[in-house]
Amino acid sequence: MLFALLLVLVQDAADVRKAVEKAIPLLEKGAAGSMSERTCFTCHNLGAPVLALAAARDRGFRIDEGRFKAILEHTESFLRKSRERYAQGKGQGGQADTAGWALWTLEIGGWKPDETTAAVSHYLTVYDKEKGYWKNVSNRPPSEASPFTTTFLGIAAMRTFAADKTASGERIAKARAWLLASSPKDTEDRVFRLRGLDYSGADVKAAAKELLAAQREDGGWAQLPDGTSDAYATGSVLAALVQAGGVAASDDAYRKGVAWLLRNQKDDGSWHVTTRSKPFQQYFETGFPHGKDQFISSHASSWAVVALALACEKEKKE
Repeated sequence: MLFALLLVLVQDAADVRKAVEKAIPLLEKGAAGSMSERTCFTCHNLGAPVLALAAARDRGFRIDEGRFKAILEHTESFLRKSRERYAQGKGQGGQADTAGWALWTLEIGGWKPDETTAAVSHYLTVYDKEKGYWKNVSNRPPSEASPFTTTFLGIAAMRTFAADKTASGERIAKARAWLLASSPKDTEDRVFRLRGLDYSGADVKAAAKELLAAQREDGGWAQLPDGTSDAYATGSVLAALVQAGGVAASDDAYRKGVAWLLRNQKDDGSWHVTTRSKPFQQYFETGFPHGKDQFISSHASSWAVVALALACEKEKKE
């Protein structure tokens, strides 16, 4: 009986690693396609894949290090072009959503603080200062439609890159108070409320419990209360629970979520999610599958890879 159980666990671990290995090249291809087609930074084809590739590399998976570096350099270059505007507190298109996602990408990628990150973090220090939190300006659900997401990104920028620690500390404290007092309405809100509470030093137990309670019978999570389980919601929840919520990857709920992701991965290594956002920019191909659903599918696949990578044990160094 014990041998059979161990055999199942080994097989499960092998399946998880295969799923991650299958998805990595697609995320890298989509990132390369995005950089070749556009000079701008995108969270769906650049930011989210960096989260995935960093998590995978941390668990011993092989990634294209040159391409990873290129994404970070592309991100910094995009911000640097508007560095003076950021230093003046003016920002650029996308405002706090864009600035915050780009800085979080650089943080996860291991970018060291420099003049560019100092200017952008200064902008985020003064942006929405009277509110105490950071309000989203975009309405592109799920990833760019929540003040909880934007507030987390502001907190992350303050914590990692702000030069004025007094001013940034005050902003983080106000944002923490807002997070504690505000009620999330959907999964995206709950995910980034949890991450924001974690990054701001607040207790996360209740927020993690709320996310766990929203798990569906099939093991996944849905973006909206009346929706069905999808890879974006499931992957983002699982990643937040481990990285910010104190939940172990060996937890039964986590294992059920992982099983859902494995069952729903496409043969090409991706996860398909249908977009809910209304297009406002000209469509372009990145090489990632699923046509006009490719941007949300790339983001969803990135979250799925983070969640699956976190379920893998770190390889022991000799």
